[in-house]
Amino acid sequence: MGQADLPLVEQFRSWILPGGGAGADDRRAFFEDALVVLDTNVLLSLYEYNPAVRNQVLSALAQISKRLWLPYQVGQEFVRGRRRVIIERSKELGDAPVIIDRHLQQASKAVLDASAHVKRLLGKYANDDAAQSSLDEAINQATVKELLAEWQEVLKKHAKQLKSGHDLLPAAVESDDPVLPEVAALFEDRLAPPTDYPVVHRRLEEALTFRFPNEIPPGFADAGKKGKPLDQVGDYLVWAEILDKAADPGVKRVLLVSADSKKDWYEDLDGRGGKRPWPQLFEEMRQRTGAELRIEQPGQFFQGIEEFLAPSMELTTATYDEIDRAFEAVAQRSVGTAPAVTDDNAHVVTPPDGLALEAYRAADLTTRTVRQFAQSERHRHFQWWLIGVTAELGHRVPADDEPLVELFAAVRSEVRPAPEWYPGTVLAQGEWPYRSDSWVAPWFVQLVREAGETDRRPLQRLAARQMQPRA
Repeated sequence: MGQADLPLVEQFRSWILPGGGAGADDRRAFFEDALVVLDTNVLLSLYEYNPAVRNQVLSALAQISKRLWLPYQVGQEFVRGRRRVIIERSKELGDAPVIIDRHLQQASKAVLDASAHVKRLLGKYANDDAAQSSLDEAINQATVKELLAEWQEVLKKHAKQLKSGHDLLPAAVESDDPVLPEVAALFEDRLAPPTDYPVVHRRLEEALTFRFPNEIPPGFADAGKKGKPLDQVGDYLVWAEILDKAADPGVKRVLLVSADSKKDWYEDLDGRGGKRPWPQLFEEMRQRTGAELRIEQPGQFFQGIEEFLAPSMELTTATYDEIDRAFEAVAQRSVGTAPAVTDDNAHVVTPPDGLALEAYRAADLTTRTVRQFAQSERHRHFQWWLIGVTAELGHRVPADDEPLVELFAAVRSEVRPAPEWYPGTVLAQGEWPYRSDSWVAPWFVQLVREAGETDRRPLQRLAARQMQPRA
């Protein structure tokens, strides 16, 4: 009798045997017949890739698409999170030239300060005027600027290339998102229905009162996370849906693909970076469904597709590097991120002191009426939109701790975004370029009507620029 056949080992195989007891030799079976679940970060990363890598990744996913299944919670997080990814990436690339200048200014100051320190020492201990003059001639504001100018050009050239290499812009999500139909085609109708509210409530209570206090994976690392209680239990809601689906007749294996490597998914084995998926996950899957579970990181998953399903696909090393980079970017943005300010919550979120007025000045607005809008608690939508749009369009550099703002004053769409939105024809001809194919938020209509002409035109230009694709 081998070790794996011993009753004790069988009872605790999730803890004792490699791969949670499924066995490394069974990996091919997971790619050939398992139910495949992509976590939200896998789908959102599609907005991080450059076009060439995105097409390769989509082609790889097409090899396994007939066994893909989308939990409702994952779908909801994907639909709501895609614009956040685009905005934050666009913001990071758009801010790059300003940040480059800031760092080079700091470098210039450091060099000049070092020169001044040496000059002080020469004067104090050597009384060497000639040496001081020599330093002044060699190291001064003009020479340092000239020296840094070449590096500044190289750095900004790379930043510009990065920005031009990404084809997705915030406005695309509202009008013509090229990724969404590709994702829809992968899943077709293999979509979980919305979970009934009583079930969500029961799972919420189970997570917050039993599972999380006892650190039962997954999701317990999100306990106490900023936002609503539901924001803390997203991982567990996904897991609960997967367990329900895995109980269906015919589901023998589940392959979960996720870039999440937090402590509520992976057990730290030795304190030096070694880790494995928590054995409780495999155990709970077997106990509740009878199915086997395998969890893979994205790069490992795509290598498996190439090895077992599409040997001729040959994803390049550069593609795998880009896959890893994209998932790291999505993961970094999700850690400790405050909830975005949206149309749903803007009216109850108070901007940091002075931030709306800072945005007012950055937009070159001048009238008393609009200034009052920027200060009154009755106009939070306008304040947050102004804060967001001035950062998005480069009128100011946002602070590191500013929340992401997902607000539009107007959108171009065939479908009215909400019943209270007005058609673009409500704005004056000659002042609004999209009268025939846009919808305007009601708070923006009120603002435009009450603002004087001095500020009305700049506000409408900001709203129009926000809708335009930008290179």
